[in-house]
Amino acid sequence: MPAVTAPAPSRPIPMDAAPVQDTTRPRALQVLLILIALLACATLAAAASGAVDIPWSALPQLLLGNAATPDETLWQSVLWQVRLPRVLFAIVCGGGLAIAGVSMQALFRNPLAEPGLIGISAGGSLGAVAAIVLGYQQFAVLAPAAFCGSLGATLLAYRLGRMQHGMAGLLLAGVAINAICWALIGLFTYLADDTQLRSLTFWNLGSLAGASWPLLAFLAPWTVAISIMLLRHWRAMNALLLGEREAQHLGFSLKPLRRRMVILTALLVGPLVAATGTIGFIGLVVPHLVRLSLGADHRWLLPNALVAGALALTLADWLARIVVIPSELPIGIVTALVGGPFFLWLLTRGGPR
Repeated sequence: MPAVTAPAPSRPIPMDAAPVQDTTRPRALQVLLILIALLACATLAAAASGAVDIPWSALPQLLLGNAATPDETLWQSVLWQVRLPRVLFAIVCGGGLAIAGVSMQALFRNPLAEPGLIGISAGGSLGAVAAIVLGYQQFAVLAPAAFCGSLGATLLAYRLGRMQHGMAGLLLAGVAINAICWALIGLFTYLADDTQLRSLTFWNLGSLAGASWPLLAFLAPWTVAISIMLLRHWRAMNALLLGEREAQHLGFSLKPLRRRMVILTALLVGPLVAATGTIGFIGLVVPHLVRLSLGADHRWLLPNALVAGALALTLADWLARIVVIPSELPIGIVTALVGGPFFLWLLTRGGPR
């Protein structure tokens, strides 16, 4: 009978051994700093360029309010009353849409999910279109109508989605709500007159032309507060990537978690859609690009996507303003022209060689 040799004793791990290093953190911090620097440059470029060009050398004294000549007085007026509110508005909206996109992609475990999947954008469009056709084109009525439409469509989709197990019910309910909303939008469009049709078309294509300091004073704190709430869910988002059963084993209660994330996303995107109209692809393309660069760890994905979304929308709005001076393109056209080719690139990247 052959002798049985005992297994070699396992080597104990010394108490002073160095912990495993997080290799993602240095790269994520580097990318975040680069994105912040690019955002600062884009902010200055967007503030200086447009129908009235402002010399870069004059920006510091204009920001301090030290206008000495008639030209500088004009530049200062344009900078403070038009450019700065709009640029900061683009930063707020872009960051909010990107954070919402990351949350939806984690919730559905699908990198091609976006906030519009559960009816937020379609509901907001329906509310705004209904207000325009009924004769209420003032922003004070249009924005609340769009917000109520976004929130109502999302809550209805969530309510109906609870009848099915898992996320499939919410996804199917969102598809149905989107179809109904767009059908009603088509009906209102058919009933609209020529003037209303122009307003409907411009609103549905998205624009940041309504930016102002009072609007920014409300929307910026709101967006920052809800973004922070979503940022605090990064552990739950990481757990969701492992699967529902694994997330439950890690101690997360899925039903309350889904409810919180859906409601927070609706509260974040609803006011943005109400203020800007429909702006596509920021909540889809930006999170996906950041994920390709940094991986799926939401501890770093969320803040980097926030800054990248702000950068993307700032650049898109800048292009929309300078391409057809003195007019401007709807920003939804610019984002679609970038997002469409990105999808084609994804298809060709993953296909056969």
